[in-house]
Amino acid sequence: MENEESRILVVDDDPNILKVIQMRLEGEGYRVSTAARAEDAITRARKGTFHLALVDLKLPEKDGIGVMKELHEIDPELPVIILTAYGTIKSAVTAMSKGASTYLTKPFDNQELLLQIRNCLEKSRLANELKALRRMVRERYGFENIIGKSKRMKEVLEQVTQAAGTDSNVYIEGDSGTGKELIAKTLHLASSRKNRPFVAINCAAIPENLLESELFGYEKGAFTGATANKKGLFAHAHKGTFFLDEISEMPLTMQSKLLRVLQEREFYPLGGGKTVRVDIRLISSSNKNLKSEAEKGNFRQDLFYRLHVIHIKLPTLQERREDIPMLAMHFLKRFSKQGGKRIKGLSPSALQKLMLHSWPGNVRELENTIESAVVMATKDIITEDFLLQAQDSEQESLKPFKYAKEDFERDYLVQLIELTRGNVSQAAKLAGKYRADLYELFRKHGIDPADFRKDEGNTSLKEVQSRTP
Repeated sequence: MENEESRILVVDDDPNILKVIQMRLEGEGYRVSTAARAEDAITRARKGTFHLALVDLKLPEKDGIGVMKELHEIDPELPVIILTAYGTIKSAVTAMSKGASTYLTKPFDNQELLLQIRNCLEKSRLANELKALRRMVRERYGFENIIGKSKRMKEVLEQVTQAAGTDSNVYIEGDSGTGKELIAKTLHLASSRKNRPFVAINCAAIPENLLESELFGYEKGAFTGATANKKGLFAHAHKGTFFLDEISEMPLTMQSKLLRVLQEREFYPLGGGKTVRVDIRLISSSNKNLKSEAEKGNFRQDLFYRLHVIHIKLPTLQERREDIPMLAMHFLKRFSKQGGKRIKGLSPSALQKLMLHSWPGNVRELENTIESAVVMATKDIITEDFLLQAQDSEQESLKPFKYAKEDFERDYLVQLIELTRGNVSQAAKLAGKYRADLYELFRKHGIDPADFRKDEGNTSLKEVQSRTP
């Protein structure tokens, strides 16, 4: 039966109730273990694994809330339903506030009991799957590929985690260089299709007259030069993920054909008379506002709604400046290893230069900047002279005073909290501000001090300074 993998612990000092509940639950396919005493229940929980516990509120040696507390010490995620003959609001509120999933008042209806058990097990299953997925994304992909502890990037990772558990189409919006393909690959690797193909194509890089044959393939003789059958990219992505980068550049004629593939899950190769069925998860991206493009008539609205099921918007590097030190050290380590160099870090002035740059090319520009600096570096510390050399000779356009002031204020706060590793009290002393005022400024600029506290892989400005000869 479908419930045979779910093990339930029932704790009640009334042998008749234990027997009735055991019979009802085993009749539904659950595996049931019973205990009439609190200590027996705790012993069983230590020896075996349970997916849910039904615990009577009134037990001889210890009340049900006390038993629940000990059960949660063994398994913090165990859902517990409290059984009570004292169905007062006070006892229910107390049980729920102490960690109970829900409660049932005796005598309870058989269907109500089964419904509450199913609901609790389903919530627990979903929560465990989500936690496992989040852990996988953070441990396997979070620091290896997606670097960042800023609030904006945490929100993106949460969206990736949620989207990876579904098969719905995903649209990724972001400026050039923000890492759209990286997010698409992470979605694929964190999904159930991870062992299947990941096929990516840049719609802006392929001429219109070749795009159709690349996507759908063709039969021999379909056109001049078609000397053999060719399998299209959609067919190559069967059972896997298909990533359409810069989809806003796809010609309108091709958009209608893509819409049919998404609706029917099948297509005709060029020159072919037999349909090819495909099972793909589609991820698309653009550096333009696709909704705006659809409103202007540059993009089909019906296709827009097909693609725009889950929307992930990537922040620019300017919007996540607090991630710059982390990103810079990640790239520095990678390129140092590739180049066979032993570069320890960045000088304080070099880091400051990175923090103050506008980064029109986003993360890609930062990556190229660090690679260039590593190649050109002659010492084990990279100084500001090796960074952004081309930009040094160009005069940046002057911003309005209001925006220049806001940029300076945000940059100052990021450097301040980076320097103190998230210690707001120390930051307030250094800045000569009251802590409450500093918190207000952090909220104004969307900065979370917790993101800067000591953690593996996060290199602070203070660490960089300590490395300076």
